[in-house]
Amino acid sequence: MKAYVAVDIGASSGRLMLGQLEDGKLKLQEMHRFKNGFEFKNNHDRWNIDYLIDEIFKGLEKIKKAGYTEVSLGIDTWAVDYVLVGKDGNKLQDPISYRDKRTSNSINELTTEVSKEYIYKKTGIQFLNFNTLYQLFEEDKELLKKTDKIMMIPDYIGYILTGKAVTEITNASTTQMLSLREGLFDKNLLEKVNVSSDQFAKLVDAGTVLGNLKEDWYSKYELPKVNVVTVATHDTASAVIGTPCEGQHWAYLSSGTWSLIGTELNIPENGAKAFKENYTNEWGAYGTYRFLKNIMGLWMAQCVKKELNDQYSFSELAELAGEVEPFEQFINVNDQRFQNPGNMIQEIQAYCRETGQKVPETPGEIMMAIYSNLALFYANEISKLDDIMGYHIDTLNIVGGGSNVALMNQLTSTIANVDVYAGPSEATAIGNILVQMITAGDVLNVYLGRRIISDSFDIKHYTPEQGKYSKVLAEYQQFLNKERG
Repeated sequence: MKAYVAVDIGASSGRLMLGQLEDGKLKLQEMHRFKNGFEFKNNHDRWNIDYLIDEIFKGLEKIKKAGYTEVSLGIDTWAVDYVLVGKDGNKLQDPISYRDKRTSNSINELTTEVSKEYIYKKTGIQFLNFNTLYQLFEEDKELLKKTDKIMMIPDYIGYILTGKAVTEITNASTTQMLSLREGLFDKNLLEKVNVSSDQFAKLVDAGTVLGNLKEDWYSKYELPKVNVVTVATHDTASAVIGTPCEGQHWAYLSSGTWSLIGTELNIPENGAKAFKENYTNEWGAYGTYRFLKNIMGLWMAQCVKKELNDQYSFSELAELAGEVEPFEQFINVNDQRFQNPGNMIQEIQAYCRETGQKVPETPGEIMMAIYSNLALFYANEISKLDDIMGYHIDTLNIVGGGSNVALMNQLTSTIANVDVYAGPSEATAIGNILVQMITAGDVLNVYLGRRIISDSFDIKHYTPEQGKYSKVLAEYQQFLNKERG
């Protein structure tokens, strides 16, 4: 059996997952896991990219020791962040995190020079203050002059492993600089942020073979023979590929540090309604578009767990939340104040005080406030999707870590009045591996690959609880409208 390795790195952790097809089913093994996080260094929140690369090699050494002498490998990470590479081929600095505060007012500043309407018409991408466009707008201009190549995080890792540089489209589209119609970087937008198109490596589709590891690495580590495939390098793009897609009018929710909710389209949608609701048209694999909204996710819960000194597991926190009534307070989870606060618990409590609502005090109350308001926000976005698409979303496929939170999944099903299919939790790694398998010819296409996923993993089904919380969504929508003025 061929062995496929997904290097899947998120904002809080990374892992190497090994996948193999056995009797028509996909078998997964976690071979290596490591922590990730940014550190404040040289006046900015930065990622330790060298550490991440070293952990990949540690994982590959474990795979070699486990008896796998030859593997295919794909890399996916979060989007929008980048590495500046000099003419000598080395990074000029550790990459700055999208949660750094340098771009807090960048959208307002840049859109005084070029209108939001122009940017959205050109790119179809949601306005988020950490998009690459605004990061480059704030970048050190002298450093940009020294930059030979700007590489997205997974493309940079692939470059370090193989010596070959590409710009993969699912990640490139998140920069808010890629032309929706032409499939090239928009020169006018590049000029506004003092970069040029030749500072990016050639654009490639997901499924492009990058090549073998550089020979130098074999003298430093005990490694299997590795062939690197450029998969859908944006983790959300991989997660959508790894979604079973149950239902006729289905939507997906990639539920992890971030929540990304939307549907898969063959033609982008960047009309007036999509612009008004700030929906994005990120490129997917195989000619698709991820029409979605990027909203707050389990980042809030991750922060709370850490602030409670990790004395509770996530499952224990969910149990405590289950003892509390939902919807005791309304919270706009997408408020920028929750993006990177000094203390998440205190920020949630301060928000509730300022809005004259019940303040959650216990761990269970705080977690229920998070879970119930995420469910409300998901339901609100599904209603917007209904309006934009012109039909009712009947099924929500939840993948990623959030698919394990039964409490939140059931609340979402009831409030949104949709069937929820939850799982697989490792959809990102699965989608990564599926692209490798299609590239190798072991799986014919995505459609058949998604059937394999449905047959291989336990998918839980939640149905709406009739008559419960019937007025809560409308009350929440009124609260949001009042808050936004």
